[in-house]
Amino acid sequence: MRPQNASRLRNPALVLILVLLPVLAGIPENLPNLKSSADSGTRSAPAGGHASYATNFPLAELPVSERGRWDGGRAVGLDWADIETIPGFAFGLESGTSGYDDSTALLTGAWAPNQEAQATVHSVNPNGKISEEVELRLRSSLSAHSATGYEINFRCLKTKDAYTEIVRWNGPLGSFSYLSHKDGAQFGVAEGDVVRATIIGNVITAYINGVQVAQAADSTFATGRPGMGFYIQGAQGGNRDYGFTAFKAADIP
Repeated sequence: MRPQNASRLRNPALVLILVLLPVLAGIPENLPNLKSSADSGTRSAPAGGHASYATNFPLAELPVSERGRWDGGRAVGLDWADIETIPGFAFGLESGTSGYDDSTALLTGAWAPNQEAQATVHSVNPNGKISEEVELRLRSSLSAHSATGYEINFRCLKTKDAYTEIVRWNGPLGSFSYLSHKDGAQFGVAEGDVVRATIIGNVITAYINGVQVAQAADSTFATGRPGMGFYIQGAQGGNRDYGFTAFKAADIP
């Protein structure tokens, strides 16, 4: 039977739009280019179902959200700091005086156990008296008063006092375990460096500009999500001196 309002649909383009609307409404968020092109990042699920996400932080957001792609340390975990973005730059909001409440954001959605994260570092005014860390997160989770998973951090310094660390977060604020610690200029990062971390099985590996710099094994957490973080200690007000200008994460087949 012809609908009573069919006579109103005289514009073929309008008819096509109305037909496609219910289809588009049911498209999963992890399929590329089928939702709004205004998405600030790109999430895709290639053949085989492997997830990925990439962003250059095009928006000014407090905390970072990118259309619900991120969970924040303060907003979700309550005890940790959030991450802010201005176009082209993500940075932490930790005060620098309140302990280990690292600025934290994790990607939402389902991720495979084997995963990787990569980011491009921004760093100005490095200071040996201030600890400024950029962090990648793997197999991580956030809930009220709990943060778990693996943190791979790199100090923004290129002297003998620089370091790379692989750390396990155990849940409560301030509860963490060192899995690897490497000291020296080759383990620090500077402006434009690319940091990367992977977890495959129980092996966590850290890279700077494609060179492996640290590795550890741990089987505590079998699932979780990738993300990013920042830590500062020894000064206040320097949060915008360091951070990320780009970030991407992906499942590893």
